Amino acid sequence: MFKYPNASKPAHKPVLKTASAPAPASPFADADVPSDWAMPAGQGAADTAAPQGGFFGGAETAPFETTAAAPAVATRNVLNSDVTVVGVLRFTDDLLVDGSVEGEITSDGELTVGANATITAGEKNKVAVRTKSAIIHGRVTGDIVVSDRVELASTAELVGDVTASKISIQEGAVFIGHCMVGAAAAGASIPTTPAKKTAKAALKSDEPDLLG
Repeated sequence: MFKYPNASKPAHKPVLKTASAPAPASPFADADVPSDWAMPAGQGAADTAAPQGGFFGGAETAPFETTAAAPAVATRNVLNSDVTVVGVLRFTDDLLVDGSVEGEITSDGELTVGANATITAGEKNKVAVRTKSAIIHGRVTGDIVVSDRVELASTAELVGDVTASKISIQEGAVFIGHCMVGAAAAGASIPTTPAKKTAKAALKSDEPDLLG
């Protein structure tokens, strides 16, 4: 067995212990919170969850949610193809006629004559349509008097005169009659009563009054 000459073990060099370097601080750490702080017992992540239904209570709704208002729907009357009218037909708003009318249609609104419609002036009247405006797709026998516009579609058949401020005739339409167009013509279509004379002109004479 080998032995050291001095019969003693070699001296060990002392090992210096140094404190470990501290971990780098988190950039999101709060300097005011103590390092030994911990969450109280019994309090979990569920206790810190956001309240249901929004932060201010109530039903949860999508942000900027709005309810669109329903658009206004214009009133329109409809006369179906299986309806027949004899006499004077009056209406206030717009009217769509797809049936048969024998007489006169009068209104301050807009008249649409469907492709299946037949409008015929009565025996006592020559005017079949007297409205603000008219759109013709079917057959009309009689005069049309409107204050605004008359439109004859490609399927229209008109036998009669037209008095209107404006007129539009599509290719393929049939029109047999006379046409008076213009603001003056539309104004002249309204019947007026001539002013009555309330006094007679005095007769002047240079001859002396023989009766004294």
